[in-house]
Amino acid sequence: MEGPEILIPLIAVVAIFIGLPWIIFHYISKWKTASALTSEDEKLLDELYELARRLDDRMSTIERIVQADNPNWRSVASDPIGSALEDRSARILEGSDPVERIGRSNRPSRRN
Repeated sequence: MEGPEILIPLIAVVAIFIGLPWIIFHYISKWKTASALTSEDEKLLDELYELARRLDDRMSTIERIVQADNPNWRSVASDPIGSALEDRSARILEGSDPVERIGRSNRPSRRN
């Protein structure tokens, strides 16, 4: 073996036994340092927790206000068709829905 013929196996051996472990250990050390929370991350988590707690308090307040105003609001919210809203899909398809006709009359007509 002479010249370039000996370089190919030498480069392969160096790449396998030096280059590959070096790359693997490099990324292992990067993963270990990246897995720890920084002080900025902890501060952000604390702020998000506090924001979520305040939003939960606000939702509880809103639910109490709505409950005082309308005691059965939860049943209305869970079944809007049966209790408070009507199903107009059949009337819309027939063209007899007055709300749909008003919406159509306000649209500009197309002229060719």
